Amino acid sequence: MTNPVRISSIDIMRGLTLLLMLFVNDLNMKVAPAWMGHTKADFDGMGLADWVFPGFLFIVGMAIPFALSNRLKKGDHEGRISLHIVTRTLSLLIIGVLMLNTGRVNPDLTGMSKDVWALMMYVAVFFAWNDYPEKTGRNLKTILQLIGVLALAVLAIRFRSGQPDDPGWMITGWWGILGLIGWGYLIGAFTWLLCRDSVLKILLVTLFFFLLNMLSGLHLLGFLDPVKPVLGILLEGNVPFIVLTGVTAGVMLRQHPSADSRRIIILFTVIGALSITLGFILRNWFIISKIHATPSWGMICNGISFLVFILIYWLADVKNKTGWATFVKPAGRHSLTTYLAPDILYHAIWMSGIPILIYKQSSDPLIVIAGSLVWALLMAGLTALLARINIRLKL
Repeated sequence: MTNPVRISSIDIMRGLTLLLMLFVNDLNMKVAPAWMGHTKADFDGMGLADWVFPGFLFIVGMAIPFALSNRLKKGDHEGRISLHIVTRTLSLLIIGVLMLNTGRVNPDLTGMSKDVWALMMYVAVFFAWNDYPEKTGRNLKTILQLIGVLALAVLAIRFRSGQPDDPGWMITGWWGILGLIGWGYLIGAFTWLLCRDSVLKILLVTLFFFLLNMLSGLHLLGFLDPVKPVLGILLEGNVPFIVLTGVTAGVMLRQHPSADSRRIIILFTVIGALSITLGFILRNWFIISKIHATPSWGMICNGISFLVFILIYWLADVKNKTGWATFVKPAGRHSLTTYLAPDILYHAIWMSGIPILIYKQSSDPLIVIAGSLVWALLMAGLTALLARINIRLKL
């Protein structure tokens, strides 16, 4: 039986993971406790920041069965949904690569500072991908979107990195955070579209990417090196594996009626505990490392995500206690706006030279943590304010 009720805990967890992402990204890790940040590449372990992004990937996967099934119910055919998936993926890849290259701008060769280039890029992204209200009118909407696209094209053409004797251009690199989400969403969305609500079929695809992740970690996929510059994220397997685990969880949730919450709570708790246990078993062969995207790290993160989600589900959807999560609703509804808007402020602040973020200069960990926490909450408030004036990104 498919659960038709909207699951509040999905929106809440998406908002919480995004706010945590803003929080850990803002922390001055020279002062904040080490357990809050990312661990080094070859360190066998993980901190809070090492779970946040896979937690977001997990919830991206969970939302896919609900979002795409709603499109089918509204009458969208598979071809139209496929176009939507591809368009959203390309948009995430483009924005992700643009963000990745902001730190590589050579001011002398580009003709503008890094902050000016980045600021203009982010503003252009909002012009191109803003969810304009109906009252805007089709012609004005097209003009505004065209301004954004043309601005991005000009910025891309002017972009230069490297040195005068060896100038360079943009690189795809690791695709940036949004690019990783894009690749994961592509696999997760098409997997659900092909398998629908078959847990077994989706699990088989999930297992395939998990095995890829293990083979990649064992360095047995060297023969695929020629295509890794483009398809490396998929061949590495880790990102699709995490997203597909979320897709599987979403399908399980849809198949349990809301009145039967006890069963899903037990199921997710057991899966979460087993995933963490398996992750530590895999530690015998693969260190726990976010940077290396090891299978042990991915499995442990999935286990944590199951447990965190089921706690939120119990509070929000079983006990109907959602008031505590009011502050994350804007971030959950407009996640892309919440993620990108702070970067506009960062570059504007850096460009001004005014030391506004004074908490970052403190040597007191409590002040540093409190400052970054306030910053993340203010960004959620900024998102709500922008939404009220019809500035909200939608891919």
